[in-house]
Amino acid sequence: MLVNGKQMKSLWRDGTEIKMIDQRILPQRIEIFTARDENEIAYAIKEMVVRGAPAIGVAAAYGIAIAEDKDYAVNLLSKTRPTAHDLFYAITYMKDAIEHGKDALESADEYMNAIIEKCRKIGENGKKLIKNGYKILTHCNAGALATIDYGTALAPIRMAKDKEIFVWVDETRPRLQGLLTSWELYHEGISHAVIADNAAGYFMEKGEVDMVIVGADRIALNYDVANKIGTYEKAVVAKENEIPFYVAAPLNTFDKDIENGNQIKIEERSMEEVTKIYNFKTGVRNPAFDITPAKYITGIITEEGIIKP
Repeated sequence: MLVNGKQMKSLWRDGTEIKMIDQRILPQRIEIFTARDENEIAYAIKEMVVRGAPAIGVAAAYGIAIAEDKDYAVNLLSKTRPTAHDLFYAITYMKDAIEHGKDALESADEYMNAIIEKCRKIGENGKKLIKNGYKILTHCNAGALATIDYGTALAPIRMAKDKEIFVWVDETRPRLQGLLTSWELYHEGISHAVIADNAAGYFMEKGEVDMVIVGADRIALNYDVANKIGTYEKAVVAKENEIPFYVAAPLNTFDKDIENGNQIKIEERSMEEVTKIYNFKTGVRNPAFDITPAKYITGIITEEGIIKP
């Protein structure tokens, strides 16, 4: 991704230290978080220093690679975030690599590079769907910050920026990940506006949205999709207004052991994420994800093409 005119990844390895942009600090300023062991990697994943399913997977791969006790690292990292399938896919990938005698650090490097290439191909495939002058709505952050480089939902947008496009950026309460999307689009020079989550339907009904593209944290065999809370309602409103609704995700986001969305475990996070802006302690539920049924999805953009549920 471009940051102040220079190419940068959201996470990288420096010897046996894992560096990552601290996404808790953005967009105010850039700070680099350094993880030196699996415990610090686990902290970074759980506390959302690093976020986005593909980036979480890469972080876990490196957490296992730099750990002295691989079994301890696998057990620790598998408990950090329950919904994102990429986390468990990466852990399985690293376990298999180590069992076959491969160098752990080199295997983690290969995993990261493979994720970056998959996202680049998602961008190429998704670009074909975007017409000149399109206004695109996205929800949460599924850009380079969430995927190391390119993004999933933002990859087609990046590659189509020569088509004079405009992006509506959902604010995405309660963590405000839309501000991260805005930060990325600003540095890429892509026209956009941040909107409150509740304003998306307004712009759809007014004919100001031509398509919706979101990412995914886990996809079931029947193509039900788990993504950031609020995705489901965007899909329903898009369907009502006859607006194409696309999900962008690498194939490793598909969970072959999950038949439908009802079987996906939804992470619930602390009430403070919701209440901190007004500091009033009351009854709060804070699910981090919801399930969008396949019937609302126009297509899933993957590195191998577009799947029609």
